[in-house]
Amino acid sequence: MPETIVQLQDVAVFQKENMIFSDINLDVKKGEFVYVIGKTGSGKSSFMKTLYADLPWRKGKGSVVDFNLEKLEEKDIPYLRRKLGIVFQDFKLLPDRNINNNLRFVLSATGWTDTDKMNDKIEEVLEKVGMKTKGFKYPHELSGGEQQRIAIARALLNDPELILADEPTGNLDPQTSVEVMKVLQEINDSGRTIIMATHDYALILKYPHKTLKCEGSKIFEVIQKAI
Repeated sequence: MPETIVQLQDVAVFQKENMIFSDINLDVKKGEFVYVIGKTGSGKSSFMKTLYADLPWRKGKGSVVDFNLEKLEEKDIPYLRRKLGIVFQDFKLLPDRNINNNLRFVLSATGWTDTDKMNDKIEEVLEKVGMKTKGFKYPHELSGGEQQRIAIARALLNDPELILADEPTGNLDPQTSVEVMKVLQEINDSGRTIIMATHDYALILKYPHKTLKCEGSKIFEVIQKAI
């Protein structure tokens, strides 16, 4: 039986004092690809932030990559995030350093010290996203699609058990979105679990997977029908 990566029982999501969602029940197994869809402002990002402990836990039982979110203390959050790869819509690359040094910064911050191992890891993740020759470029020298590939490479640095991608194609044109999606699909095909928030319905139809919809104060599974 596949290992459970995310398990939520009767969970509520809050932003400050506002309850965004209630009664979320969810099981995500190892190797699954799950979309979280919904209109802009429907709470997709708040849901994702709850999974990586950027929003405080208020109600319900939940575990993410074997961390009990209910009992998670502030000091445990960095350890949770080391087992996650997080991809943002706006890339969040450091503009003052090249791509290799962007990735080296993350490795140093998460405890890597051996320079040769760091270099090998950077080469490995850049190759996975088709950006092996771009390590000496600065973020502003790359297209939006290339920057997002680098952001995905950065998410892979610590061999995460779960990748959380929050609108990773939100700033990209349709063709580039498909290219980025192909990279995520390949990563999923290699056995990694991905939860991706998106409102790009064309991608969902092209790459169908389990789909959760945010509507009202609920998150529920929907069956996507091909057009």
